[in-house]
Amino acid sequence: MSFNPVDKGSETENSFVAKGLLNFKNNLEVLKTDVYQFKDDKISAEQLQNSLRNARNSYKEIEFFVAYHYPEFSKTHLNAAPLFRIEAAGTSAYTLPPEGLQVLDELIFSEEISEQKDKIIEITDFLYNNYNNFYLSSLKNGLSKGNNKTLPLRIELIRIYTLGLTGFDTPGSLNISEEATFALKGMKNYINDDLYFKNYNTQKANNIIDESISYLSKNNDFETLDRIVFYKKYIQPLYKELGYWDGNTDDLKEFSGWNVANKNFFDSDFLDPYFYTILKESEDNDDLKALGKQIFYDQNLSDNGKMSCASCHLPENAFTDLKTKSLSNVEGKTVLRNSPSLYNAVFAKRFFYDMRAFYLEQQAEHVIYNNDEFNTSYESIIKKMKTKPEYKSAFRKAFKKGGIDKQNFSKALSSYVASLYSFDSDFDQFMRNEKEISEDAKKGFNLFMGKANCATCHFAPHFSGLVPPFFNENESEVLGVTKKPIKNLPLEIDSDQGRIKSNVKKENSWIYENSFKTMTVRNIALTKPYFHNGAFNTLEEALNFYNEGGAEGLGLKINNQTLPADQLNLSDSEIKQIIAFLNSLTDISKTKNK
Repeated sequence: MSFNPVDKGSETENSFVAKGLLNFKNNLEVLKTDVYQFKDDKISAEQLQNSLRNARNSYKEIEFFVAYHYPEFSKTHLNAAPLFRIEAAGTSAYTLPPEGLQVLDELIFSEEISEQKDKIIEITDFLYNNYNNFYLSSLKNGLSKGNNKTLPLRIELIRIYTLGLTGFDTPGSLNISEEATFALKGMKNYINDDLYFKNYNTQKANNIIDESISYLSKNNDFETLDRIVFYKKYIQPLYKELGYWDGNTDDLKEFSGWNVANKNFFDSDFLDPYFYTILKESEDNDDLKALGKQIFYDQNLSDNGKMSCASCHLPENAFTDLKTKSLSNVEGKTVLRNSPSLYNAVFAKRFFYDMRAFYLEQQAEHVIYNNDEFNTSYESIIKKMKTKPEYKSAFRKAFKKGGIDKQNFSKALSSYVASLYSFDSDFDQFMRNEKEISEDAKKGFNLFMGKANCATCHFAPHFSGLVPPFFNENESEVLGVTKKPIKNLPLEIDSDQGRIKSNVKKENSWIYENSFKTMTVRNIALTKPYFHNGAFNTLEEALNFYNEGGAEGLGLKINNQTLPADQLNLSDSEIKQIIAFLNSLTDISKTKNK
């Protein structure tokens, strides 16, 4: 996004934002005082927790504005996930500890709060100083202003549903309903305070916000909140209503994969595939997709003439091969990992389990040059194609100039893979009010989004590690996946070290040891075996692993596990309900027509 930290000379956005920025600053000052008071045993843990709640709530009121216009500052310094991160500086990369409100929520609401006093002070001081500098700069230079005032509001609705109500934002307190309430109040006050919105009939939006706040006040328990009802009655209608106000300006075109024209999270157009590819929408067409499909199934393009993309990505298996580890080009030998599904694979900023490729076209390049897979080169492939009349004809149809070259080859293959949409499952149709699903599947979704903690890594609506609300980065997780399902003793962590061993030099850090990309769980009923090593044959086995808290929860030693080690305490019936929901995500009925 091309927003600057400050936009010199611009006016303050409106009086509500100005007051909100000051209110957050004042609450941070109280919090800063209170953490020192707590260290000296002058206030109780409960009083400090209340101070943090006030600070977080005041941030939530203006989050739609700050996190939209200053996304990197907000994500890194104000409300970062409690995970270590890599920051590149020139040719070097540094491992930095997490900071901000989420980290404080985890620490201050933990049972070890008394042992964490110095760390709490350190993080609070960082938070206050960073925000105070930002605040003073905004007073001096003004605030950045985008061209479209409703986009921040719609993005906030995505954030509330995918990060707020799942507990991602509040890993310690799980104070989801109260924080969502403050976020909605902030949106309402902004709408009613800014002259821009006088051009619109805001009554319907105001009514929905009031009704949603009322619902949250009566349904404020983390585990029992019905996230289906809240989406269908409040989030989606408000999201759709605000969508009518967007106008023609898209401030996010180069920054976010979210499609601003979308009206329902569970429609197939929620994300824009062309944000994730080198291929442009204006270049794509049915002839190009047909050429890509021809390439996808052509074994002659590999060195030995026996392997195609479809060798490991079979359409009848949701474009996987159902093997523990995919076969190589040498009979009896496998590659390091198994093949993930290609359905919705385009919606990613990083590819492969170890995230070594940065775009879809580069992913194909890795396969082409891999000695265990295609074991060839672009030069060799292009040379073969030029001898085939059917390819000469297909390239002429797909491209104006019709040249058979690396660039056009990549565009064609991308066009086909990008057409492999899967957003018409029973669950998608249910969330669009087009059909019903079982009560078990409904309960399973609420468990997935709540108690089972699944949606804090497999983010809705893609249910992968593509991070909302901008959907412009992928997460990987350290789970400590074992070599065998946990019922098989003795337990041992799989030897594959994952992301730390990729060819991305700056990620050669201890925080990425045993770290693997979080894949989508859409079509998961068809894509066994599970995890990068294919060691788990059933969804029950995979869920039992999560239920125990991963490697640490099982008593195994591992560095930097990002999965909470606490047991989830899911009952057998709850696990079956989650599986019912996962089964409802199956859809291999069609590809998207372009």
